[in-house]
Amino acid sequence: MVGTTPGAAAGPAARMGLTGGMVVQELGWDSDSDDELRVAIEDAIDSDMVDGDYGNVVDAVVLWWRDEDGDLVDGLVDSLTDLVGGGAIWLLTPKVGRPNSVDPADITEAAPIAGLALTTTAAVSKDWTATRLVTPKTPA
Repeated sequence: MVGTTPGAAAGPAARMGLTGGMVVQELGWDSDSDDELRVAIEDAIDSDMVDGDYGNVVDAVVLWWRDEDGDLVDGLVDSLTDLVGGGAIWLLTPKVGRPNSVDPADITEAAPIAGLALTTTAAVSKDWTATRLVTPKTPA
Protein backbone atom coordinates (compact mmCIF):
# COMPACT_ATOMS: atom_id res chain seq x y z
CA MET A 1 0.00 0.00 0.00
CA VAL A 2 1.59 3.19 -1.17
CA GLY A 3 1.48 6.14 1.18
CA THR A 4 0.36 4.30 4.31
CA THR A 5 2.24 3.88 7.49
CA PRO A 6 2.93 0.28 8.57
CA GLY A 7 0.34 -0.69 11.15
CA ALA A 8 -1.89 2.30 10.34
CA ALA A 9 -4.72 0.03 9.28
CA ALA A 10 -4.10 -2.42 12.11
CA GLY A 11 -7.05 -3.00 14.38
CA PRO A 12 -7.02 -2.22 18.08
CA ALA A 13 -6.03 -5.75 19.12
CA ALA A 14 -3.01 -5.63 16.78
CA ARG A 15 -2.05 -2.22 18.20
CA MET A 16 -2.26 -3.86 21.64
CA GLY A 17 0.14 -6.61 20.48
CA LEU A 18 -2.46 -9.35 20.99
CA THR A 19 -1.98 -12.22 18.55
CA GLY A 20 -3.16 -15.76 17.87
CA GLY A 21 -2.38 -18.31 20.55
CA MET A 22 -2.14 -15.81 23.40
CA VAL A 23 -4.18 -16.42 26.54
CA VAL A 24 -5.82 -13.13 27.53
CA GLN A 25 -7.63 -12.68 30.81
CA GLU A 26 -10.50 -10.17 30.94
CA LEU A 27 -11.29 -8.51 34.26
CA GLY A 28 -13.79 -5.78 35.13
CA TRP A 29 -16.22 -6.44 32.28
CA ASP A 30 -19.56 -4.68 32.67
CA SER A 31 -22.48 -3.68 30.46
CA ASP A 32 -20.63 -0.51 29.38
CA SER A 33 -17.60 -2.44 28.06
CA ASP A 34 -17.02 -2.12 24.31
CA ASP A 35 -18.32 -5.31 22.67
CA GLU A 36 -16.70 -4.49 19.30
CA LEU A 37 -13.30 -4.22 21.01
CA ARG A 38 -13.91 -7.49 22.87
CA VAL A 39 -14.75 -9.27 19.60
CA ALA A 40 -11.67 -7.76 17.91
CA ILE A 41 -9.45 -9.06 20.73
CA GLU A 42 -11.00 -12.54 20.63
CA ASP A 43 -10.66 -12.61 16.83
CA ALA A 44 -6.98 -11.58 17.11
CA ILE A 45 -6.14 -14.25 19.71
CA ASP A 46 -8.33 -16.80 17.91
CA SER A 47 -9.97 -17.76 21.19
CA ASP A 48 -12.28 -16.50 23.92
CA MET A 49 -10.75 -14.41 26.68
CA VAL A 50 -10.63 -16.16 30.06
CA ASP A 51 -12.03 -14.74 33.28
CA GLY A 52 -10.66 -14.29 36.80
CA ASP A 53 -11.42 -17.93 37.69
CA TYR A 54 -9.10 -19.28 34.97
CA GLY A 55 -6.49 -20.50 37.47
CA ASN A 56 -3.50 -20.67 35.13
CA VAL A 57 -0.96 -18.19 33.75
CA VAL A 58 -2.04 -15.72 31.08
CA ASP A 59 -0.02 -13.77 28.51
CA ALA A 60 -1.94 -10.52 28.95
CA VAL A 61 -4.72 -9.02 31.05
CA VAL A 62 -7.44 -6.72 29.75
CA LEU A 63 -8.68 -4.74 32.75
CA TRP A 64 -11.79 -2.60 32.26
CA TRP A 65 -11.62 0.16 34.90
CA ARG A 66 -13.86 3.09 35.72
CA ASP A 67 -13.42 5.91 38.22
CA GLU A 68 -16.18 4.39 40.39
CA ASP A 69 -14.49 0.96 40.57
CA GLY A 70 -12.51 1.71 43.72
CA ASP A 71 -8.80 1.80 44.38
CA LEU A 72 -6.84 1.52 41.13
CA VAL A 73 -3.69 0.26 42.88
CA ASP A 74 -5.67 -2.66 44.34
CA GLY A 75 -7.20 -3.39 40.93
CA LEU A 76 -3.78 -3.43 39.26
CA VAL A 77 -2.22 -5.63 41.95
CA ASP A 78 -5.15 -8.07 41.69
CA SER A 79 -4.73 -8.22 37.91
CA LEU A 80 -1.12 -9.40 38.34
CA THR A 81 -2.23 -12.69 39.98
CA ASP A 82 -2.20 -14.87 36.84
CA LEU A 83 0.02 -12.75 34.59
CA VAL A 84 3.11 -14.51 33.24
CA GLY A 85 6.46 -12.76 33.67
CA GLY A 86 6.91 -10.28 30.85
CA GLY A 87 3.18 -10.11 30.18
CA ALA A 88 1.26 -6.86 29.92
CA ILE A 89 -1.81 -5.44 31.58
CA TRP A 90 -3.98 -3.37 29.22
CA LEU A 91 -5.88 -0.99 31.45
CA LEU A 92 -9.02 0.09 29.58
CA THR A 93 -10.56 3.30 30.90
CA PRO A 94 -13.33 5.54 29.55
CA LYS A 95 -11.87 8.38 27.50
CA VAL A 96 -11.46 11.73 29.23
CA GLY A 97 -14.80 13.54 29.24
CA ARG A 98 -16.83 10.30 29.25
CA PRO A 99 -18.76 9.21 32.35
CA ASN A 100 -16.47 7.50 34.91
CA SER A 101 -13.28 8.49 33.07
CA VAL A 102 -10.07 8.00 35.03
CA ASP A 103 -7.67 10.91 35.35
CA PRO A 104 -4.44 9.95 33.51
CA ALA A 105 -2.51 11.33 36.51
CA ASP A 106 -4.20 8.69 38.68
CA ILE A 107 -2.88 5.96 36.39
CA THR A 108 0.60 7.49 36.37
CA GLU A 109 0.53 7.60 40.18
CA ALA A 110 -0.98 4.12 40.72
CA ALA A 111 1.29 2.17 38.34
CA PRO A 112 4.58 2.34 40.30
CA ILE A 113 2.79 1.74 43.60
CA ALA A 114 1.43 -1.48 42.07
CA GLY A 115 4.94 -2.38 40.85
CA LEU A 116 4.22 -1.55 37.23
CA ALA A 117 5.63 0.76 34.58
CA LEU A 118 3.39 2.64 32.15
CA THR A 119 4.62 2.16 28.57
CA THR A 120 1.96 3.12 26.02
CA THR A 121 -1.46 4.70 25.79
CA ALA A 122 -3.68 4.24 22.73
CA ALA A 123 -7.23 5.07 21.71
CA VAL A 124 -8.73 1.64 21.02
CA SER A 125 -12.41 2.47 20.55
CA LYS A 126 -14.82 5.37 20.43
CA ASP A 127 -15.21 5.49 24.21
CA TRP A 128 -12.20 3.64 25.66
CA THR A 129 -8.46 4.29 26.00
CA ALA A 130 -5.95 1.50 26.60
CA THR A 131 -2.87 1.97 28.77
CA ARG A 132 -0.15 -0.72 28.64
CA LEU A 133 1.43 -1.53 31.99
CA VAL A 134 4.29 -3.98 32.52
CA THR A 135 6.49 -5.08 35.37
CA PRO A 136 9.74 -3.09 35.09
CA LYS A 137 12.78 -4.96 33.86
CA THR A 138 15.21 -5.58 36.68
CA PRO A 139 18.95 -5.37 36.03
CA ALA A 140 20.60 -8.79 35.73
